[in-house]
Amino acid sequence: MKGRLHGGSVSPALPLYLFTLAFILGPLIYMTALSFMHREGAWGVAAEFTLRNYRRIGIPEYAGTFIQSIKLALISTAMVIVMGYPFGYFMARLDKSWRNRVMLLLIIPFWTSSLMRLYGWIIVFRANGPLDAFLTHLRIIKEPLRLLYSYPAVVTGMIYALLPFMIYPVYASAEKLDRELVEAARDLGASPVRAFLTVSLPLTMPGLFSGVVLTFVPSMGLFFIADILGGNKVVLVGNLIQEQLMKAHDWPFAAALSVVLMAMTCIFIYLYHRISRALGGGGDLEGLV
Repeated sequence: MKGRLHGGSVSPALPLYLFTLAFILGPLIYMTALSFMHREGAWGVAAEFTLRNYRRIGIPEYAGTFIQSIKLALISTAMVIVMGYPFGYFMARLDKSWRNRVMLLLIIPFWTSSLMRLYGWIIVFRANGPLDAFLTHLRIIKEPLRLLYSYPAVVTGMIYALLPFMIYPVYASAEKLDRELVEAARDLGASPVRAFLTVSLPLTMPGLFSGVVLTFVPSMGLFFIADILGGNKVVLVGNLIQEQLMKAHDWPFAAALSVVLMAMTCIFIYLYHRISRALGGGGDLEGLV
């Protein structure tokens, strides 16, 4: 009786399936189909199959944008690893009271709009701004650096925006780390560095890989950071898609760019999944794949 009632009732997950179909799967299918059409007139789209949009991506101008986006993502991710891994690792070793304080300091910036926080960097990087004044006072520089609207400014903005997404996964892995294993390695004669490389680092690798995914994937499309801190000097794939949508009104080409970017993201997440499986752990982002 109970089984018949359960079988005849509407599944509780039905709203989730409908939401996924309407707002996730549906738009993805539409975007993919649109990428095989071509522009007609100022705003129109001709429903005729073509590969022209994907061939255009191979043009040096557009291919260079993808290469620059990947390069910026790699640089930003590497810097975030260098800064975020030690922060998350040692944060897990703090006392509970200090750990909560540090966590609060990391969360507080999220209470403010990311755009407002990035505009704050404009004040820091502008000529004769606080950074120039500080470095001039220390007699490190004699003239303004003019960092605003430059590549280093964009990299700094990327690091600032993505750093917490490396710290928290590493912290989650380091908090679960069994300290007795590290102490056992030390008792067997391992130096602190060797104990870290042979015990702590492998056990916190899932958190590190999760942080890499959470930083590398978004950095490919954070075009507003390049807009605000790089001006027109740094163009990412996200900037190119925005330009095709808002200025050129070439929706099929913008869709093709989006499909390629999405495919690159899926490949990266798949590689993450394979590496995590090879290392013997599913990682903290198992559910993404």
